[in-house]
Amino acid sequence: MTARLETADGTPVLRFERRLRHSPDRVWRAISTPEGLAAWFPAAVELELTPGAPMRFTFPDQAPVDGTSAGEVLEVDPPRVLAFRWNADVLRFELEPDGDGCVLRFSQTLDDRLSAGRNAYGWDVCLGALAADLDGEPFEQPTAWLEPMEAYVREFGLDEGTLTGRRVHFARDLVWRPEADVWALLVEDADPVVGGEPPTRALNHVAPAEPLTVVEPPRVLAYGPVRWEVSHDPEVGTRVDLTHDLPEGADPVAALAAWHVHLELFFAAALGDVRCPWPEDREEELRKHYGQLR
Repeated sequence: MTARLETADGTPVLRFERRLRHSPDRVWRAISTPEGLAAWFPAAVELELTPGAPMRFTFPDQAPVDGTSAGEVLEVDPPRVLAFRWNADVLRFELEPDGDGCVLRFSQTLDDRLSAGRNAYGWDVCLGALAADLDGEPFEQPTAWLEPMEAYVREFGLDEGTLTGRRVHFARDLVWRPEADVWALLVEDADPVVGGEPPTRALNHVAPAEPLTVVEPPRVLAYGPVRWEVSHDPEVGTRVDLTHDLPEGADPVAALAAWHVHLELFFAAALGDVRCPWPEDREEELRKHYGQLR
């Protein structure tokens, strides 16, 4: 893992650094022209190298209404600095000569901190493709994305729950999964109704079943003191928020550990990896972790 997650002026920023075996002029063409970007950037890009000029980003495998987004050129100083906005995020490239090559410093200012895990690994892959293209070598896209994203999520602390009073809260990024798909995963294709039993995937041993009190597909499911809420922002992605209002006498450390494990499993399932059985050793590890924080 090579990305760093920092905070600048209250805003989350991902930072990467790569030494490339090519001159700044050569790398500049790869990061500032549609032809150069096509070899490694995650979307097709239309741009004019003029500050203030609009940009267009298109994912060819998606319908235009969903697969096209906008941006703006912010700074152009060839062959040293290029910065532009993509949706709400800002991407910045800085090139510094280094012997017979150069150092690329790349950053992404994020609109949503929760997305940092998937963005970090995504840019790791893209920057690997950039280096391979510059070197004239083939680049093989990775087949395993879940584990590297999970590693970044843990490293950045994006999986941490909070306790406010007696309310446990977790928020997890679910990449770009449609709300309907996340809902189907949560309810396991059942048709829950108010007053009925909660779906098994919404329960664990610290949240016993109580009649459903809210069923609003594909966004809200609640029973007793527990509420699941799924939301989607077309510029940011999909997330799930879980809250559990603990009764008097409940162990908050146990609840934090259990829901932490629960949402790790849910995240993996959302990306196609259904893991069984319940990892008791991971839950015990998290009990110790949250116990030290209190």
